[in-house]
Amino acid sequence: MNREHKKESVSHIIFRVIMIIVGAAFAAAAIELFLIPNKIIDGGIIGISLIVDYLTPTYISFGFLVVVFNLPFMYSGYSQIGKTFMWSSILGIVVLAIIETLLHYVQPFDIEPILAAVFGGLLLGTGVGIVIRNGGSMDGTEILSIILTKKLPFSVGEFVMFINIFIFALAGFVFGLESAMYSVLAYYIAFKTIDAVVEGLDETKAAIIISEQFNEVSDAILHRLGRGTTKLKGRGGYTDEEKEVIYVVVTRLEVTKLKTIIQEIDPTAFITIMDTHEVRGGRFKSAVH
Repeated sequence: MNREHKKESVSHIIFRVIMIIVGAAFAAAAIELFLIPNKIIDGGIIGISLIVDYLTPTYISFGFLVVVFNLPFMYSGYSQIGKTFMWSSILGIVVLAIIETLLHYVQPFDIEPILAAVFGGLLLGTGVGIVIRNGGSMDGTEILSIILTKKLPFSVGEFVMFINIFIFALAGFVFGLESAMYSVLAYYIAFKTIDAVVEGLDETKAAIIISEQFNEVSDAILHRLGRGTTKLKGRGGYTDEEKEVIYVVVTRLEVTKLKTIIQEIDPTAFITIMDTHEVRGGRFKSAVH
């Protein structure tokens, strides 16, 4: 049976476009005001573009290089990830190039390289994270990794790591060892910041509870913690007996209270607590009760 999928609303498209522009602007500011003045680079296509721009300062601009180097990967990404991803990425890359060119006329921050690496990495990671969260990308190496890892025995993360090791090694020859080390620091900070932006800042945990007193535990979690639970059917692998399994999502600050509630009712209950990256839908709210 064919079903017609609901198209993305105009208001949501406009919001995504605005956020991609904001994210690209943040990334451009980080590159032009913090990284370039201190000979610090990022990984991926941005890093390659910065190195080539440094070696040919009077011939080709950084913004032009980012666009040219990324376009082949974006075209490949069309068949791998989709049209929306491709156009969102192109928008982010073009805005990055335009704003970075305009910022040539702005006085960069005159600060220590270590501060430039830290704050440049934070601002760059925030910008790239916003673009990724809204369906785009500004690094074609990740798309290349997705394509090649289907044919090679490497994960996407491993392939990106190999590429970046080569880029930072090249930066060591071009800019010097100290700049390369600052570049690694900026890249690490940007990488962690991207995770925080894409996955959300609210730290939530998912708990799986197996208890003979599942009804009492579930009711206590609902009334004392204010969290709804989901009851699942399970079967013991050793005894082959049917068991009730309780699934609940709580905030990081509620984990201790959750364990206390379960311990009071059933000290023998089996509990598994896992990290979750994002929670949407249902009646979950991040407010702590």
